[in-house]
Amino acid sequence: MRVGELARRTGTTVRALRYYEAAGLVVPRRLGNGYREYEPIAERMVAQIRELTALGLTVQETRPFVESLADGNDRPDACDAALATYRSAITELQRRIGQLTAQREALDARLDAAAGEVVKLGDAGIHDPGRLVGARMPSLRFYATDGKPVDLGALGAGRSIIFVFPLTGRPGVDLTNGLSEIPGARAGTEQASWVRDHHGELLRVGAARVYGLSAQPAGYQRELVHRMRLPYPLVPDPRLTLAAAIGLPTFTAGDMTLYLRLTLVVLDGVIEHIFHPISEPASHALDVMRWFTRRKDRP
Repeated sequence: MRVGELARRTGTTVRALRYYEAAGLVVPRRLGNGYREYEPIAERMVAQIRELTALGLTVQETRPFVESLADGNDRPDACDAALATYRSAITELQRRIGQLTAQREALDARLDAAAGEVVKLGDAGIHDPGRLVGARMPSLRFYATDGKPVDLGALGAGRSIIFVFPLTGRPGVDLTNGLSEIPGARAGTEQASWVRDHHGELLRVGAARVYGLSAQPAGYQRELVHRMRLPYPLVPDPRLTLAAAIGLPTFTAGDMTLYLRLTLVVLDGVIEHIFHPISEPASHALDVMRWFTRRKDRP
């Protein structure tokens, strides 16, 4: 078969086949017209090279296996040279694992030391938020994650729930050891999922609408809504304009200023109730539902 057909059958590239040829592993015979012609066994030889290199062997280290196939051996790894190659590769892998483990432990130690300096909870705006009950929500306009404008001073008739949270993590992008100590850093996603799961019940017990609000930027919050399929929008307030307007409690963590976790119930533009502190973020939606149930007989 010609080089193009062999590349197609093995899922490799012509360039890779030329490299195998230059290494003396998969060598075609030359026809009288100058074309290269590969024997049928070449397909198995290329597959063997690709399989072994995927396990970490170099192309040159596959030589004993390829030569065994060329000699007609159906078990190319059942020879002394192949076994020696396996042992050598495992020994090298163990050495690298030891080296990487040592590097990871050194980095962990540096991370813990650095995080201890970076994350120092400050007292920026920390006070009893209960004093805000009865205050009117300011007319602050945001664009929520659904793209719609939200005016916190004109949310509409009925009771609105605003879950305020510090931040949430992303899959595969873990919070550093220090940042994980931020109140609510680990629980943010968990609370969001509970509010999602009980969203319909919150509406049935009397909530007219539900929002989440944090200082995280819009892109971060849109990703969270999409990933968790939240049925309610999030409101990004990276400049902490709501905190500046009414004095919502915040705290500092290194160079970040974040909202403390709390929940506002807003009725006709006025803060009717504040849930704070929230000791169990994951089940907080149930606490809100119980409060609404007790208010069913009130306007």
